[in-house]
Parts: sequence; structure tokens; C-alpha cells
Amino acid sequence: MGSTVNIGIIGVGNISAQYFAELPKHAGVSIVAVADVDQNRADSVAAERGVRALSVDALLADSGVDLVLNLTIPAAHAEIALRALESGKHVYGEKPLALTPAEAAPVLEFARDTGLRVGCAPDTVLGTGVQTARHALDAGRIGAPVAASVHWSAPGHERWHPAPGFYYQPGGGPLFDMGPYYLTSLVTLFGAVTRVSGTVTRSDRERTVSQGPLAGQPLPVAVDTHITALLEHASGVTATVTMSFEVWATRAPLFEVYGTAGTIVVPDPNNFSHVGEVWTQDTAEWMPLDDAAGFRDGGRGIGIVDLAEALDEDRPHRASGDMAFHVLEIMDAILRAGDEHRVIDITSTVERPEAVPLR
Repeated sequence: MGSTVNIGIIGVGNISAQYFAELPKHAGVSIVAVADVDQNRADSVAAERGVRALSVDALLADSGVDLVLNLTIPAAHAEIALRALESGKHVYGEKPLALTPAEAAPVLEFARDTGLRVGCAPDTVLGTGVQTARHALDAGRIGAPVAASVHWSAPGHERWHPAPGFYYQPGGGPLFDMGPYYLTSLVTLFGAVTRVSGTVTRSDRERTVSQGPLAGQPLPVAVDTHITALLEHASGVTATVTMSFEVWATRAPLFEVYGTAGTIVVPDPNNFSHVGEVWTQDTAEWMPLDDAAGFRDGGRGIGIVDLAEALDEDRPHRASGDMAFHVLEIMDAILRAGDEHRVIDITSTVERPEAVPLR
């Protein structure tokens, strides 16, 4: 590994703790500064973690910061990403890349023009769970892939999150919140998506915050809360996808891949190291998939580690802005397809990322 990539975090809410837990485990990356719209919160986190607390402007201008980790709310993702790039820094953000493809496009265009890198969550797909499932698929364990079925659902994040309002505003909802984990995994397994159709709806159920200082506060809902989509990949594989904040209980499969000779159960792509299963016509029983690829015991931030290594090795990084843009266009198209009752072609494409060796 070459020189260390120094990271400045903008936005130190709940999710930042997971990055602070993972990144110090890896050589070649170092968190050096934090900033937040709430300066008191930035000061508190900085003191706890032994880094500098700066204003957002000061962090963007700081020559000691090489990469901005953008953990702001979705509505600010594109603005902060573009400002980071304009400051001459690489940027890696939480999902989604932006609220719309039109908002995200200038970010990627500026990065291409300047040679800077854009990375984006989820990097869970780089863990042993999804990577081992991909290894089994690529090894032909279930023959040729034909289709996949994805189902994620919950009653709503207000049942556990102390401040869930943003989940019900543009940039939130089950599709934009949880969809990137599953859609990024689908593209990692089968390649780019070429067209989608979908249906969308929302119930009139009244929602309130369940716990914390906002308990009992009503939640206005400005997004669709139950989405079903059909995706067609350029490879010919089709996938059905359901994302919902309307389901109290289910026995539906979470993530299954169907091939000409068997089935793979892909472990929860919101986690890094869960174990998948495979059933083949030869064994006729479910067998666990032993770790064969991916970051062992990974956590949020391994996408940044891969980006730093890619800079050193002059290769593409895996949790890329291009992948995030493709997934964003898919999500945007699903919602439009549901509203407009039509099939929508996907105009962007992305190369299937290189597999991650077991490490």
C-alpha cells in the first residue's frame, strides 16, 4: 500500500459510528477530521475519537484531507459530493448517490473531467456474504442463472429509529433506503439492468414515532411505501423486487437466485458476512456456502479501503459512483414506471465489478 488516504467526515450522525469502528482496522486509510451542521455534535465526536473538529467549509478547504466521507442526509448528498470534488478531494458517500439521476450526473461528470474518484455505499456487497454467493454462481453451482426473487419488508422504521422523518421524505422510503443493498447485489451478480416496470402505492395508515424524544410525533408520508418491480438484465436474467414499509410479517423469500440446476439463497445484503445456502439437483438438499470470496468480517468502510487500494494500484474501485448512478436510475425508473404504468428503458450501464478475492 502506498501513502495513507486521509479522510474527513461530513455528517456524524448514527451511521458514522460504524465507519469509525471499521476504518481504523485497515492500513492505508485514516480518519483525521469531522464536520457537521451541528457544531456541538462535531466537537463531541471529535473529542471522543481523537480527531479534529472543523466547520464544513474548513474541512473542504483543508489540504490534509484527501477524501470526504459524505454522511449527510440524502437531500444534501449531491451538493456535498460536488463541493468536495471542486475542492480537489475524492468523495465517498452513503446511499443514494443523489435524489435523482439528473442531480447525480454533474457529480460524475466533474469527477471524470478531473480524474477524481467517486465512491458510494453500499459496500456490503464486498463482504463474504454476497461475494461467496457470486463465487458459487460464477462456478456454475446452479447451472445458468435464470431469475431472482428479492423481498425486503418491515412495518416502518418509525418503530425503532428515534428520528425517522427523513425516511418518509424524497430520498427515503423503502426503495431508496433499502433498495440499494439489493439492487447493487443484483447488478454485482448479473450485470447491468436494461429495463424495468413497477407498481407503487402507499397506505393511509397513520404513522408516529415510537421511541426517543420525538415519541408520539406524527410522521407525514411523502413517498411510496410499497413497491414491486420487474427488472430485466442485459444478461437475460429477470428479477422480481419488492420493497415495503407496509408488511407486518412475512414468510416470503428474502433473496433467492434460480438457475437451471439449483437455487442459491443470497444472505442479507444489508450485512457483510452472513452465510448463504445452495440447493442443487445433484445434492437435493440445502447446504451452507463456505466463505470463498470477499472481505472477512467486513464493516461499513471497506468500500473506502478498496478505493484507496485502487488508487494505489491504478485500477477501478468496486463501490463506484458509476454503480451507484446505475442503481439510482433503476430506482428512479421503478417509481416512474409505477406512476406512469409503463416499461422504462435504463439508459446508463455499468461493468460488473471484479470479484473480491477472499481476504
